[in-house]
Amino acid sequence: MSPEMMPGMSAAPDPSLLLLSLYMALGMFGVLIMLTLVAIITLPIFFGVLFGSEFILSRLQNSGLFAIKMTVLMLRSLRRNLLRTSLTYVALFVFTGVLTLIFSMIDFLGKVTADKETDVKVIMTEKFQIPSQMPPKYREELKAIFETDLPKELRPRAFTAAERAKRGLDPVNYQPGTPEEWKQALLDHYMIWGFVGGSTDEKNKTLDNSLFLFALEPHSLLTMMDGLAIDDMTAKEHQELKEAIRLMQEDKRNIILGQDRLKLLKKQVGDEFRIYGSNYLEIVFDFKIVGAFPDGRYNASSVMRFDYLQAKLDEYERQKKQAHPLSGRCMNLVWARLPNKQAYERLAGIVNEPGKFSSPAVKLETASAGIGSFLDAFKDIFWALKFILMPSLALIMALVVSITMTIAIRERATEMAVLKVLGFKPNSAFLMVMGEGLLIGALGGGLCTWLLYGVMSNGVKFPIAFFSTFYPPWQIIVYGPLLGMTAAFVGTFMPAWSARGIKASNVFAQVA
Repeated sequence: MSPEMMPGMSAAPDPSLLLLSLYMALGMFGVLIMLTLVAIITLPIFFGVLFGSEFILSRLQNSGLFAIKMTVLMLRSLRRNLLRTSLTYVALFVFTGVLTLIFSMIDFLGKVTADKETDVKVIMTEKFQIPSQMPPKYREELKAIFETDLPKELRPRAFTAAERAKRGLDPVNYQPGTPEEWKQALLDHYMIWGFVGGSTDEKNKTLDNSLFLFALEPHSLLTMMDGLAIDDMTAKEHQELKEAIRLMQEDKRNIILGQDRLKLLKKQVGDEFRIYGSNYLEIVFDFKIVGAFPDGRYNASSVMRFDYLQAKLDEYERQKKQAHPLSGRCMNLVWARLPNKQAYERLAGIVNEPGKFSSPAVKLETASAGIGSFLDAFKDIFWALKFILMPSLALIMALVVSITMTIAIRERATEMAVLKVLGFKPNSAFLMVMGEGLLIGALGGGLCTWLLYGVMSNGVKFPIAFFSTFYPPWQIIVYGPLLGMTAAFVGTFMPAWSARGIKASNVFAQVA
């Protein structure tokens, strides 16, 4: 789970549905232009593959294999009208790219909202209020339930040495079943969030001078946050992040910012500045930037220490002789990782018992359920993407292929008639035309998705809800060629069938 995922948090900077629609319209327009330019740039590669294949296969025609002769005929037909072949390739390239991007987004959202049976993350939030605001004492009360009310087999367990190494954590020594192991398990699988918003300008607050931070315990960045393991970044980036976390633990004022936040605030690592609270009114924070998150999913995120927030609230109470309005409600979320779904169900039952966590009441849900609930506001848009836009694009792609192939067949009627006089059967003509379409579809879809996967492997920025970056599934490198071939098959079928029905006598009579 990344910090930008904030179910139930309205104070966070989320785009509205109107803004999302604008993003999608502008994004779609930009994507179409970009993909068209890339398709044109890759035309030499496309024709290089065609001409190279023709050159190689033409040397093998003497083998007598019908498939090789048929393929050579298809390749020669494709280079006979380069403009039409190019247009067909560009159309398939562009529409395959758009569908691939939409599929990647939907697949990503599907994965983060899918329930897991093991290694289950859960969220505790206030039950009847958004944004959630809970007293800090709930943190220790929930920990006590883990230790006293959950059976040992359902409790969180400390990371093994191998798991710690994968996350870049320092090795620790503890004996299994001891209090030290349990203490380490809580450090490894427990995290709190407080939400702090503010501005560098006390009076003139704008988007450019605003900052939204997650107040947490620094060690939980490497234990509870997804995407911050050694495999998710370079060794240098991981070492720099570890050093920044160490510096956070040394001084309460130290913070870590994402790349986009640094650029927006015009700051860099080492800078010191002051934030005037917007949700914590009359609270002023003095920060020093000691590190930046690696470029990627945390570009818009910023983190500070939770105990610094508490210290500022205590300072306010000493100076004003009264508690700050939010001092008893400064904890917004509690995260925990449980070994399996059975542990979550048992814990949820205990949390919901009368008398426990009643002022205010809380709810416990899996992370996937929490994210899914937050995405309910966008479900109509996602439904339209999946069941209206994607089929419409596929239909348009098939129509483009059908029109171009139909024109090609009409211009090649004489050629088809000659081939039939020379012994070509109707099915052979059908297969040749279908093969031409499938060949363009495979190359167009394949080149498009292979390039996109290479470019998007580190994530593609497209802010929706609390997600800023999407990561494509590796399956698109397989789905791309298949998608291109499917569209080509649908679009080429009728033209190929008409080529099958061409009669040599009718063609020659018209020519005469």
